[in-house]
This record gives sequence, C-alpha cells and structure tokens, in this order.
Amino acid sequence: MSMINYASREINCKIVYYGPGLCGKTTNLEYVYNKVRPETRGKLISLATETERTLFFDFLPVDLGSIRGFNTRFHLYTVPGQVYYNASRRLILKGVDGVVFVADSQAERMDANYASMQNLYENLAEYGYDPRTLPMVIQYNKRDLANAVNLGELRAQLNPDSLADFEAVATKGMGVFDTLKAVSKLVIKSLG
Repeated sequence: MSMINYASREINCKIVYYGPGLCGKTTNLEYVYNKVRPETRGKLISLATETERTLFFDFLPVDLGSIRGFNTRFHLYTVPGQVYYNASRRLILKGVDGVVFVADSQAERMDANYASMQNLYENLAEYGYDPRTLPMVIQYNKRDLANAVNLGELRAQLNPDSLADFEAVATKGMGVFDTLKAVSKLVIKSLG
C-alpha cells in the first residue's frame, strides 16, 4: 500500500519483481539502475548467496517527479527465486502496490515459472491481495535464447487473465523499461 506523507508532499510506491530463480529479476533492476540519472535514484542494495544472485531484495527508489503536487518515488524490490526462501518472499510482498512477474522463457524452466506464479498468488492471498485487481504485469525474459518457448504457449501457461505482458532480454535492456513503465502506470492509476 503506497505511503503518502502530506508533510513532505511525497508518495512512496512499492513494486516487487517476482519469479523463479535466475529468471532475470535482479538483471532488470541493475539495468534500470545503470540507465536512470544518478540524481533520480537511490542506492542499489544487493545481497547475494552462493546459489542465488539475490537473497533478500534489491532496493531502488526512482524519483518520478511531481504528481498532483506530490513527489512520487517507486521502490523496486526483487524476491529470492528459491522456494526455500518463501518467508522472505512473503515478507517482501507486504505493502506491495504493484508486481512484475518475470518468467524465464526457456522450455526447461516452464515448471519453475508455473510454480513461482502459484507461489506468488498464495503469498498475495496471505495479505488479502487479489491478483485480478492488484497492478501486475508479466515479463517473458530471455527471449533471445534458442530454446525459448513460443509466446502463445507462455501466455497460455502463465497469463490466462490477459494481464499486460512484455517480451524481454534484460541483459540487453530490451523490454525492461516497457515493463517498468506499464506497471508504474497501473500503480499510479490505482492511486486515483
């Protein structure tokens, strides 16, 4: 839930990047961090383990400027990809305003994508969030790989509700900002 500070005239919104391990969540945030102007971003905090690039979260406030006289900042988080860290995943979702589900397009990762999507829905339900009304987009990452599943099959498996979705190659920046802009617009629209 976005936090509005009337004294400082600031709105803070939380967007969480969710998905299976090594699907590109952290790569998305690193790309955004490296491309936005330094004066509009906060410090990127990354905690890595031996098997995962992100254990807890990456935190990146991005200043969006003024909306209705309020300065708006998005705080971008990733969750750990391994189900083993589900308690951390759930905790990071607390107070979420929008979600980007990052799917790995590789054929051998379809089961992991589906399991992670189901886990996302379960964790959202723990906080009383309805995935049909929460601002959410899907990003199909790693579209450049030879073993990438065709887009129609990805949509049938992971997007039966016809959410906004984007193809991406996060390592090259393709689709990264399209995804972020789409979820940001949905979050801002939900504030109105």
